[in-house]
Amino acid sequence: MKASIITRLFRGQVLSSDFFARHWLPVLICIVVIMVYITTKYTCQTNMEKIAALERTLEIVNNEKARERSAFMGRKRETSMQHMVDSLHLNLKVQAQPPYKIPK
Repeated sequence: MKASIITRLFRGQVLSSDFFARHWLPVLICIVVIMVYITTKYTCQTNMEKIAALERTLEIVNNEKARERSAFMGRKRETSMQHMVDSLHLNLKVQAQPPYKIPK
């Protein structure tokens, strides 16, 4: 009488050394495929983390660029206004000291 597959599995008869001796090539291929899958998944996850970090850095750089551009445009407008005032000979100059409130 032949034992059931569950009984043979619990007794260690299904995955015995004889099984591996007969089916060594498919077992080796399965192990290699599993290792390649794990390596690919790890590499993909690492690259996704790098991409997320680079996107955060890009956002910071874009914000810095916008701030610098705004400051540059402000200086450029001030310089162009000063040139226009000078060309019209209005004798207006930029104050060296900022305005202050007179206390009451």
